[in-house]
Amino acid sequence: MSQHKAARVPFVVANWKINKLQADVMAFLNEVNDKVPDQKVVETGIAAQDLFLADMVRATEKSPIHVVAENVHWEDSGAYTGETSPKALKDIGAKYVLIGHFERRKFFNETDSTVNLKVTAALRNGLRPIIDVDEDMSTYAQFMDAEPSVAQVAAALAGVSVDQIRNVTLAYEPTWAIGSGEAASADQAQKAAHLIRQTLAKLYSPVIAEQVRILYGGSVTPANAREIMLQEDIDGVLVGTAALDPQKFLELVAIAHNPTIPDFNTEEV
Repeated sequence: MSQHKAARVPFVVANWKINKLQADVMAFLNEVNDKVPDQKVVETGIAAQDLFLADMVRATEKSPIHVVAENVHWEDSGAYTGETSPKALKDIGAKYVLIGHFERRKFFNETDSTVNLKVTAALRNGLRPIIDVDEDMSTYAQFMDAEPSVAQVAAALAGVSVDQIRNVTLAYEPTWAIGSGEAASADQAQKAAHLIRQTLAKLYSPVIAEQVRILYGGSVTPANAREIMLQEDIDGVLVGTAALDPQKFLELVAIAHNPTIPDFNTEEV
């Protein structure tokens, strides 16, 4: 492990989407709250539907788990029926927000422009964006020596300052892997993460680029997470289906804590 990777705290984020009911949410948190490590060891977050977030903040008050919103609007207030204000998310105690997920782009017509608006809105309100990147990295294969900028990353970060980028996490989720049961190989994930980090180096500096966390998402399970998290430019995982189960979530956290250990006991994370 390089000095740069060692300096980046691993991050495991559960993305529940619109799964679970209120009782399920509370049961899950009761199961995991006191079993996750300190944020300085492994950072953990759970993204859930808006209607659960305030209760989740209260339920995790004494836990290291961060509450993550799944979406946010680009205005703090106004006539935007059905949207969620970044100012309101900050007010209830949410820490992070997912922005630009493939499903938001596919089903709700989000664009690079609206993703950027949401990123800047989150940052100005003290929220930490987790920006999804689902761009096809194979399009850059013929240019690997030149390492061109990844378009979605550059667009999402337009206007984001050097100080602000330190509060941003990027997540590479290849479209074909989301919900398919087939994750990218560790090598594929690493190559994509490397291109993203090289883009950050161009936009900011090599030093800043080494400080930003890059996650992998897309059919992550305890069976494939270890090899993925051993990669130099990957600092954690964004997990859908597997993270609906509290024991699998804890196992993923344990793997992130030390992916070089072959077997884990979640009671000892």
